[in-house]
Amino acid sequence: MVGRVVATVAALALVVGCSEGGATPAPSPSGTTGAPATGSQVKLTVASTVVSGIQVPWGLAFLPDKSALVAERDSGKVKRVVDGKATEVGTVDGVDASSEGGLLGLAVDPKAPYVYAYFSTSNDNRIARLTYKDGRLSEQTTILEGIPQAAIHNGGRLRFGPDGFLYAGTGDGGDRPNSQNDDSLGGKVLRITTDGKAAPGNPDGRMWISKGHRNVQGLAFDGSQLYAAEFGQNTWDELNAVTPGANYGWPAAEGAEGLDGMVDPIAQWKTSEASPSGAAFAQGHVFMASLRGERLWAIPVAGGKRVGEPQAFFVGEYGRLRTVEVAPDGSLWLTTSNTDGRGESRDGDDRILRVTIG
Repeated sequence: MVGRVVATVAALALVVGCSEGGATPAPSPSGTTGAPATGSQVKLTVASTVVSGIQVPWGLAFLPDKSALVAERDSGKVKRVVDGKATEVGTVDGVDASSEGGLLGLAVDPKAPYVYAYFSTSNDNRIARLTYKDGRLSEQTTILEGIPQAAIHNGGRLRFGPDGFLYAGTGDGGDRPNSQNDDSLGGKVLRITTDGKAAPGNPDGRMWISKGHRNVQGLAFDGSQLYAAEFGQNTWDELNAVTPGANYGWPAAEGAEGLDGMVDPIAQWKTSEASPSGAAFAQGHVFMASLRGERLWAIPVAGGKRVGEPQAFFVGEYGRLRTVEVAPDGSLWLTTSNTDGRGESRDGDDRILRVTIG
């Protein structure tokens, strides 16, 4: 394992489908139903490698100058990517890396010179605000703490919504009841202010807008509609259309089970075909990077519904895929995750790929 390996890792091998996955099975071209993709189609092409030699890249966010910041999970370092080079701009203090924890999501404030980081400490997961000025990060301030932390199921994705509030996907921290516990921040989608308070309009004034999630590592907005990608246990990974106040079922449900009072996903995959992490929206599709599945999924959506069969791209070509973001030029930046202790590292790993949408 890269970084510190905790005692629970041995147990993870018994339930490999429940987290980020290990070795990948033979590639499958199937969508959610095992049938060839139909309906809305896109064409994706890897145009170039933006940068290589990044160690366990996780969060990725673009700055106003169109360069990007990328987080290294285990080192706690943040690097700026520009002109094919990655240069360190700072380190997030207090990062305690584990098999799935460490420095995770990044988000750039659209209105102020701040960068937000989601990271694991030895006791919890936290969100911090840092000032970005003159090419350096400084003045780290914790705005939210107490998100459940464990070697697995830490969530970690951050994204600003069109309403100007900060959204965070969290995991159950390996403790299933957290997802249904209204007083826990685990297994939720959070919606907070930039000071770490509950955003106005949240259901019942809570910090979160949805619950019953197992481990959310992907958030994507199509206008005001939020989509969340999350890890299943051994059977189904999910893409959910998030509605404020909704319950997405975990641990009572994994995948679409039609339980009263719980919302089914709009798409689901076998864990061997997904283990989804990052998500982004562009051109009518949610793009979802998959770790164990070693592929990029394109899911056609509209108005919170799936409107066609998902397509799988780059199956097994680049190894584990962690994060996907829409770049300022409309392309996708896609990170590999082969140096995270669960993949097979290749020459140049880990890297950021530039993917064009045709």
